[in-house]
Amino acid sequence: MHEITAPLKSFRIALLGNPNTGKTTLFNVLTGLNHRVGNYPGVTVEIKKGSFVHQSNAIEILDIPGTYSLAPRSPDELLSVELVLGLNPLEKVPDALLVIADASNLERNLYLATQAFETGLPVILALSMVDLATASGVKIDFKALSEKLGIPVIAIHASKRKGLDELKNAIVSLQTEKRMPPVPVFSQDVVSNRAKILGLLGDKGSLFLAGRLLFETDGFLAQQLEQKLSLSLTPAILESREALKSLGINLVSIEAKSRYAWIREMVQPCVSKPEGKVTGFTDRVDRILTHKVFGMFFFFLIMFSMFTALFVLAKPLMEWIGEGKSLVGQGLESVLPDGMLRSLLIDGLLEGVGGVVVFLPQIVILFGFLSVLEDCGYMARAAFLMDRVMAKCGLSGKSFIPLLSSVACAVPGVLATRVIEDKRDRLATILVAPLMSCSARLPVYVLFIGAFLTEGYGWWFPGLVLFLMYGIGFVTAPLAAMLFKSTILKGKGAPFLMELPVYKMPSFSVVFARIYEASLSFLKRAGTLIAATMVLIWAVLYFPYISSTGENYPERIAATENKAEQDALLLEWKKNSFLGRAGRLIEPVVKPLGWDWRIGVATLASFPAREVVVGTLSIVFGLGKDAEDEQQLLEILQKARWNDDPDQPLLFNVPSALSLMVFFALCCQCGSTLMVIRQETGTWFWPAFTFIYMTGLAYIAALLTFQVGMLFL
Repeated sequence: MHEITAPLKSFRIALLGNPNTGKTTLFNVLTGLNHRVGNYPGVTVEIKKGSFVHQSNAIEILDIPGTYSLAPRSPDELLSVELVLGLNPLEKVPDALLVIADASNLERNLYLATQAFETGLPVILALSMVDLATASGVKIDFKALSEKLGIPVIAIHASKRKGLDELKNAIVSLQTEKRMPPVPVFSQDVVSNRAKILGLLGDKGSLFLAGRLLFETDGFLAQQLEQKLSLSLTPAILESREALKSLGINLVSIEAKSRYAWIREMVQPCVSKPEGKVTGFTDRVDRILTHKVFGMFFFFLIMFSMFTALFVLAKPLMEWIGEGKSLVGQGLESVLPDGMLRSLLIDGLLEGVGGVVVFLPQIVILFGFLSVLEDCGYMARAAFLMDRVMAKCGLSGKSFIPLLSSVACAVPGVLATRVIEDKRDRLATILVAPLMSCSARLPVYVLFIGAFLTEGYGWWFPGLVLFLMYGIGFVTAPLAAMLFKSTILKGKGAPFLMELPVYKMPSFSVVFARIYEASLSFLKRAGTLIAATMVLIWAVLYFPYISSTGENYPERIAATENKAEQDALLLEWKKNSFLGRAGRLIEPVVKPLGWDWRIGVATLASFPAREVVVGTLSIVFGLGKDAEDEQQLLEILQKARWNDDPDQPLLFNVPSALSLMVFFALCCQCGSTLMVIRQETGTWFWPAFTFIYMTGLAYIAALLTFQVGMLFL
């Protein structure tokens, strides 16, 4: 009779490593999840959880923000330290640490590992980028290194699933065989003073924590710990520091010197390197792409190519979606009788939501380009190139990564500011991140560029205009940051240190996953928030459908065969609707921008989500009667008259179209962004400040655009 054994208890292991060493890629492969990865720092800013089963063992795995050291200087690094030390009240201490190190930069990556060795937790060392190390002439004896460090050392290639079975076996074996790594050697004076602090911490401390309190002269971690542990550590810490200073020990450099000396002693017998520096593919390409002149030229060329592709490649796909929308509308018209339900489904939902969904191809192309640039390693170069510009604005190149992320969406862009150590720099970056044109603004740009800036111009001109619209954010955000850093957030920018990852072929699975995630998010918004807003817009434009004299507008329009009379009745109905009355009320405010009441109410409706404006325009101008596809909506906008009066001039010209686009480029019309600013700043003041200053800036810029533009007509 076979003995039945129960599976071992769940085991928690945290992934720890420098930024851009492949932690999230490994996490995704082990857990089967699909979290975002990027070939630049700052992608992971929160704890991500997943699990897998191996040999009847349930393994919970935590992906925490990448950090170069367990000496926290920014919110994302503090999150990692709190988890490792058990100071996060929402998370249990992991049972072990899986340190991911870049084999091509082994000594530098092991600095973090030596700190992990002091936490008292079992450690596994996984070496990634082994192929890059081999290509540069570096040879590593993994068995000898494992014996030297006293822990499992495993070579992995997560995206190709190499070394994963060995890694899983090592994780499972930790539950029964906890091999503890050696502790790096410090001088006796440092060891004795660290021991004093460890004694004060009692059962709440570790050798690593005591060392952190001793070495960190800025007091950042000590302040955090005194609040969390209710301990008064400052006098003892200061006493130990003074004792070491009196012995001539420099607290700023002693930790790095001691750790790197120990690392060299451990690693040198196990690693062989070529005598001279090997110039690889990345070094040769960077001579051009990071050049202060040629690098900027290629940056602008890449951006221009991306925006041109948004028009050239997306046009046939948009036409197919428009034709599909038309067929659905015709099908509904054939089965539904005239009445309120038919108007709601066709004039409201189909016209409103369909008018937004038609821009899905542009979203796919935009995120496809950005994903390729991220995964190949170019994004970090873009940040490096922009560091000079950021420095003149009081920021650093580290602020450019969140700003560039905001081109896709401001929400992850604001979250990515957690990698910025300086509080003023971080807040300034948060305040200007929404100025970057996100994907939600793209439908507005494409619609109006297609309607008023395409015919009669070269094939390249729409892409140039779109490039310039995105350029508004790239110019305005640094200028606004400079203003904030010289006034309400006065202070010097922090120095910029960023590792430039090696270039690599983009992973098809990573690029596809990013496109799928962005497309799904876009369609979810279209089917939820945008759909709900469209129903509301339809309702306030449909009601009241009875005139002041008691006449039923839908019945009168249906009973009239004369097209001119139908248009006149429809105009009267629109103006007397709740939406029409509100629009005419605000028209004096928006008239100087070149807008009539319909543009005004469409802009107001878009404040929860920018994409809503296109659907609102489809309803207000089309009402589902003529706007069967996107091309016909463009034609309707081109022929629209001021206040829908045939005796008035055309509503839109180039200045008024530019005015609307400039307003959307600068205005903060996104409830999700304001909510995440509230989350990251801990107060409603900064979201309110962001909304007010951006709305005012957008109005002034739109006003100047229209009024100056009219001088040239």
